Amino acid sequence: MKNIKHSIGIFLALAILAGCEDEKYAFGDVIAPTNLVITADILGADAANPNGDGSGAVKLKATANDAITYQFVYDGETTVSANGTNTYNFSITGTHVYTITVIATGKAGIATSEIIEVEVLALYEAPDDLLEMLIGDGSKVWRINADKVGHFGVGPADETSPIWYAAPAGAKASTGMYDDGYNFSESGVFKHITNRVNDDPTEDITGTVFGQSGPMDEDLGDKGLTANSDNEYENYPLDDYTESWTLTAPGAQETLTLSGNAFLGFYVGGTHSYTIISRSEDEMVLKTISADGLGWFFILTSTAAVTETSSVDVTYSNLVWSDDFDTDGAVDAAKWGYDIGIGDNGWGNGESQYYTNSTDNSVVEGGILKITAKAETIGGSNYSSARLKTQGLYDFKYGRVDVRAKLPGVGGTWPAIWMLGANFETVGWPVCGEIDIMEHVGNNPGNVSAALHTVSSSGNTENVEHTTVSDATTEFHIYSVNWSENEISFLVDDEIFYTYNPADKNADNWPFDANQFLILNLALGGSLGGDIPTDFSTATFEIDYVKVYQ
Repeated sequence: MKNIKHSIGIFLALAILAGCEDEKYAFGDVIAPTNLVITADILGADAANPNGDGSGAVKLKATANDAITYQFVYDGETTVSANGTNTYNFSITGTHVYTITVIATGKAGIATSEIIEVEVLALYEAPDDLLEMLIGDGSKVWRINADKVGHFGVGPADETSPIWYAAPAGAKASTGMYDDGYNFSESGVFKHITNRVNDDPTEDITGTVFGQSGPMDEDLGDKGLTANSDNEYENYPLDDYTESWTLTAPGAQETLTLSGNAFLGFYVGGTHSYTIISRSEDEMVLKTISADGLGWFFILTSTAAVTETSSVDVTYSNLVWSDDFDTDGAVDAAKWGYDIGIGDNGWGNGESQYYTNSTDNSVVEGGILKITAKAETIGGSNYSSARLKTQGLYDFKYGRVDVRAKLPGVGGTWPAIWMLGANFETVGWPVCGEIDIMEHVGNNPGNVSAALHTVSSSGNTENVEHTTVSDATTEFHIYSVNWSENEISFLVDDEIFYTYNPADKNADNWPFDANQFLILNLALGGSLGGDIPTDFSTATFEIDYVKVYQ
């Protein structure tokens, strides 16, 4: 074992645990990582306090030539890090030497390993009220408090609140986050229950979790999943697991640290340490720093689970308007009108189609409205399609809309079921408000979204949520919105996947206290539809019925 000198004057023992493995060339030159260098930054360490300020916090940094990823192994627990950094918050009171193995892995899994020993002072002892809050009688289960605005969000690493994005209540109902449970035992064992069917922390249940696709692929394993448009895995399969937990207070800030790749709420990699911003008997506000250096915020509660997501605040059952498309030919002119042409800048989205009122593009056949996009030269465009609307014929305020439809699965298609404020021509967009009941992209089949556009969230909107409907392009499903003066909920087959209900409603975030009209259309390309295949010929959006209840 040879001695190396820490950059701030702390002597660390460093020994080579395992050298480079024999070179193998079964599939090209495979080179083990070389020049593995490990540095340790002990918080508060200086000449007078060589073992730190008593917080027990140590940040390790590993670099090596030809390394793809790094593993940090301490006390039998392994943490994977793509960027070679990892932070430990040691909690054993007093000055102790901790031994950590660092493994740099290169191509084909060839690895180089070294051991580093750090001598660290820890003085913190968690107060009784914090331990009681966290553990309770041992059966306490924490969960993300989906009922609160800001229960999930992001902001700069040095902020204490999610100033960039704070999720509305229930906004992530389609993900594997809300049904997760977290249990902390007195012995220091952390259990993540990935599908909290009940509040029994001893029951092993296989479920799914929510997180960023990059860190999940790197740390938890690439399972060949398709990420959503935000590069997230909404439902990543993961069994219940156990790790360990510790409490420290670096810089006098209470901090909860999980071992290995354990996490709370939303997987972002990073430190796996959670600053406790505030706490009460049954609630914690936490922040963790992700692998990309951002601050991610969570509100946890130990109270009973939220109301079932299939319920809505107001149930509308009186059918006031409908079209069952039971007469073959053109659509009922008393109920539907058309938008014609290419609009301004492809209807504001750079779309490629020319909308017509021809039965070649919209026709009722066998009880089904068929909106068909075709490759043809018309009106300066290379494609035709149709956009039907009830503007000037029917609009309403508050109620439920059900649309039973089957979606096209052809690349470049962008079918939509949506509503626009009836005052659109007077006040313009987005002041009038827009409710997108269903949107689908043929280049990402099965990924269905709902969104709201307002003055406070227009264009690249924040108020959007996705859900997976695996057979959306082969089977009919009912796409719905339930709109009341309190909230707007979006459903597929009567299951809510997104609810929008800003606590402080105003003209900027809630223009939804005025009438809206219905729109059905099939766009091609544009900002959401994406690339249109060069061999595109035709695609059809099929609608069985449209019903409005109040």
